Amino acid sequence: MTDHSSRHALVIGAQRCGTTYLATALDAHPQVTLARPARPEPKVFCDEALAARGAEWYRRTWFAHARDERVLVDKSTSYLEDPQAPARAAAVLGDPHVVVLLRDPVQRAVSHWRFSTGHGLETRDLETALRADLVEEQPWDPDRTSVSPFAYLRRGRYADHLAPWLATFGADVHVVLLEDLLADPAVLGGLLEALGVDPALAPPPEPGPVNASEGERPVLGEAFLGTLQEYFEHSNEALAAQLGRRLPW
Repeated sequence: MTDHSSRHALVIGAQRCGTTYLATALDAHPQVTLARPARPEPKVFCDEALAARGAEWYRRTWFAHARDERVLVDKSTSYLEDPQAPARAAAVLGDPHVVVLLRDPVQRAVSHWRFSTGHGLETRDLETALRADLVEEQPWDPDRTSVSPFAYLRRGRYADHLAPWLATFGADVHVVLLEDLLADPAVLGGLLEALGVDPALAPPPEPGPVNASEGERPVLGEAFLGTLQEYFEHSNEALAAQLGRRLPW
């Protein structure tokens, strides 16, 4: 039976930023449990009609397995770029913890292209696909995917996507950078402590690499890499200002 004194947490990191890796590490903690089934992701707060069903339906549907865990985690990468999702989540959950996992946006874009290609959604080569997204938003079929499989660069403008979450939840938003998470075990411990659970009870997380099954990594040409870094320059500066720290990329 679900303990209604538990606090909810949303893991809303951008797609291809290691959110499954982080959610698995959180779920391994005895005081934390992940929504089940984990796939497909709940995506409740991307849908006004589903969110309107309320907290009891939400808990009964996604956390029927929970017992006395302190933190109930919903991992849905689609939440980050939906500007209406924060208000819906606040209406249903009150004051959840919000965990945002981010990654070098250029590396994320490459990983995203590999994912779309591997799932038969993308047929263009890497540079052609990324250049198309530089020009305009690409058409996509919402019946096949919940978010665009071609938003390789737009999805990496993290500061824009993060703003509504910071405005709604403020200090309850915990931003984690994948590069830091993989380099320093203390980052996961600090996050667990921020979520209100004992870091000492956490088993060691699985070692990387994240998304290791993606196959051979394509290489971007120096000139085009410079174009992408310029594209993200303003967004990265805004993100650094939001976080009050320098970025590791």
